[in-house]
Amino acid sequence: MVKVQIIEEKDVDAANSPYGSPSSSRTSSSVSLSSVDSALSSDESLLDRIAALKDIIPPTTRHNITSRISKTATWIKRGGKFAGNIVWVVTTSALLVALPLALSLEDEAKIVAQEKEMMEQQQGAQQMLAPSMYPPPSSQQPKALVPPGF
Repeated sequence: MVKVQIIEEKDVDAANSPYGSPSSSRTSSSVSLSSVDSALSSDESLLDRIAALKDIIPPTTRHNITSRISKTATWIKRGGKFAGNIVWVVTTSALLVALPLALSLEDEAKIVAQEKEMMEQQQGAQQMLAPSMYPPPSSQQPKALVPPGF
């Protein structure tokens, strides 16, 4: 905890004081900083200092702060649990409904593609067996038709 010590003022002249007169030199200001540093580096840890700060805040305010923090933590836990439940429902529904549906649609697409391929093969076979509408090209050029009498 914090120890309070009462220091009685003695007749201290301005030259020996760390807060000396405006005529003090830089060395006296560095001495004053080192004395402040040595006062801070006592056996007190950071946790001790933070624990001592709780004495500054009145008990009713501390109680209000802790109750608000605990209520906020409770709401966050409930919200996280609710969000987790929603994610669980969505993923299991997707696995139970959407996955079989996607697999059946894929199988149906394969069957449609096979039927289309078979139809194309049948049409190709019919075109090979059917007589051609165009006669094969001949090596001679047809003669031009000229009316008689010319």
